[in-house]
Amino acid sequence: MNLEQNKQNAIAFYKMAYEGNPKKAITLYVGDTYIQHNPAVANGTQGFIDYFERMQSEFPNKSINFVRSIAQGDLVSLHTHQIWPDDDQYVTMDFFRFDENGKIVEHWDAIQQIPKTAANENTMY
Repeated sequence: MNLEQNKQNAIAFYKMAYEGNPKKAITLYVGDTYIQHNPAVANGTQGFIDYFERMQSEFPNKSINFVRSIAQGDLVSLHTHQIWPDDDQYVTMDFFRFDENGKIVEHWDAIQQIPKTAANENTMY
């Protein structure tokens, strides 16, 4: 398993879907199955496509920056900074499981809104 390639593929997959082309992302980067653990997204590839097409339609001016990626075994973790309309900002942690062919087959995530004030001067990154 090529860990560096899996990291690059996870970033490309997420970026492509986030920027409005989830069908192409599925075609290029997803295996025979796709297990979704985010409760806001239906299981399978169609649920993923529906969610990201709706997000692109409702929020076309959102952006994403990939802060770091970590790969171990068949997993890749992405730490992102998302900016939505009205400067609504989020930090996310996504985990992708890859199959033996280097295709994404499972996803977990956690998201937290970045507060306007903090008790310390550290960023969430």
